[in-house]
Amino acid sequence: MNWTRKDLTGLESLSAAEIEHILDTAAAFKDVGSREVKKVPALRGKTLVNFFVEPSTRTRVSFELAAFRLSADVINVSASTSSLTKGETLKDTALNLQALHADIIVLRHASAGAAQFLAERLDSSIINAGDGAHEHPTQALLDTFTIRERKGRIAGLHVVIIGDILFSRVARSNIHALVKLGARVTLCGPSTLVPRAFESLGVAVTHDIDSVIADADVVNLLRIQHERQRKEYFPSLGEYTALFGLTKARAERLKPDALIMHPGPINRGVEIDSDVADSGRSVILDQVTNGLAVRMAVLYLCAGVRPS
Repeated sequence: MNWTRKDLTGLESLSAAEIEHILDTAAAFKDVGSREVKKVPALRGKTLVNFFVEPSTRTRVSFELAAFRLSADVINVSASTSSLTKGETLKDTALNLQALHADIIVLRHASAGAAQFLAERLDSSIINAGDGAHEHPTQALLDTFTIRERKGRIAGLHVVIIGDILFSRVARSNIHALVKLGARVTLCGPSTLVPRAFESLGVAVTHDIDSVIADADVVNLLRIQHERQRKEYFPSLGEYTALFGLTKARAERLKPDALIMHPGPINRGVEIDSDVADSGRSVILDQVTNGLAVRMAVLYLCAGVRPS
């Protein structure tokens, strides 16, 4: 298929074919990482700006390295070092970056919709690296890529996402991708963090982890989003672990070939036992590796489309 989007602001608007096209492109780019020379000239002469208004380590470094692998020039901008601290609007800051011939702007922002706001106003390609509790498309793409690589398919698999769904942009993007590609998705966590309203997205909701753990092909654990919560949504971390943590005892009930995933950073001993996180069924580090290939694919595809 021909890729026609200059931006990637979310997965909700993408078709299954478009998601598959990104995954297929990422598979081709993953081979680059195994070469002696780990660079291709696909984006030579292009300039990427990592504009992170919200803190990040993994995602920012992954995008930076992806751009380097594609031979692009990279500039990192954080909120604390930008004119946002002087009262400049997000739009004006981004327009100034575009005036400096930024071809791609990778944006992380605390406000939902920030990436789409810029995409509608700039000719530069806008890649959403996480906007509030809305979406984190490249994280979901790398999660989906990892599942497909390990399982050979997405359709028909039972994926259980456990944790703070309400405040999780990762969960929302994963739901959009997995449902479109034919997976059966179950959300699990405290009722305060996993409301029944999510069922409208085509997923099942349960508040009993022990009722679904043995049937899961993939378990994706999410950390508690303390920084986005306005108050405590459960009594204590200890109670959360007892009721919803992937303990050693629960891990023993998983299928032998079940995958254990986590987008990071991991709260060891809270959402997952430390030994389980480091076990052979864990693909957490594979997710990090695959994130590089996925972000290379996204940058390559979006940078090749110019606005009409």
